[in-house]
Amino acid sequence: MIHSVLLLFVCGFAVTIGAHRYYTHRAFKATTTLRIIFVLLFSMSGQNTMWAWVRNHRQHHKYSDTDADPHNARRGFFFSHIGWFLCYKNPKVIHYGRQMNMRDLDADPFVKFQTLFFIEMYILLAIVIPCATQIYFWNEDPLKSFLVCYCARTCLALNLMCLVNSYAHTYGTKPYDNTILPGENKIISMITVGEGWHNYHHAFPWDYRTSELGTPHNWSTAVINYFIKKGWIYDVKTASEESIKKRILKTGDKSYEKYEDFANTNTISL
Repeated sequence: MIHSVLLLFVCGFAVTIGAHRYYTHRAFKATTTLRIIFVLLFSMSGQNTMWAWVRNHRQHHKYSDTDADPHNARRGFFFSHIGWFLCYKNPKVIHYGRQMNMRDLDADPFVKFQTLFFIEMYILLAIVIPCATQIYFWNEDPLKSFLVCYCARTCLALNLMCLVNSYAHTYGTKPYDNTILPGENKIISMITVGEGWHNYHHAFPWDYRTSELGTPHNWSTAVINYFIKKGWIYDVKTASEESIKKRILKTGDKSYEKYEDFANTNTISL
């Protein structure tokens, strides 16, 4: 069980940091070693190809909560959570998905390799190695290992990811942009290692931090900061304090803690 939970977290970082903040938003640059680790651990997470995941997420941001969004939250909580996996795609999702700029991933050798050998890597990294590790080192029953380390782990990981698409697009404050559906969700951020500050993220998708609130409820940012010190991550992107302030005053819902100070004194101290 401990091994399965550890894998859930480690592979989760490959999704939140690797697939999301690096490959989708290019919020920083990474060394070759770290890029390989991203692809391997993402494959172990039991999700889609890196290419397809990134394409879907880029499309989600470009056409957020419209008919061209793969998991349009305006179609309801269930659809944005898991229903979009179970239905035929809206024709607009297909049409605009084909127009997404994916040239950077098409040129990435590690993403290309994972796409080409996705089935083999999925079986080996998401199923065989995790389960075999428990069977060999802890003499775990093969069936129990398969049910817990693969089935339960990948099911839980998928639902945690989908909570960002559903819950975080339905509930939460909107201190940065009140014109969009995504909200700020502390609980979602805690259980998704930092992906719940969703109003900020949609307002400033290129910011590697995905929030202003530091690392206590944003473990993914803490891990990125560690690799920055190690030299494996560099050229990070952040939103400027002035641009954040302007967005708060222009489109925020006035729930921001320092909103009145900004509005009355026209000063900023974030």
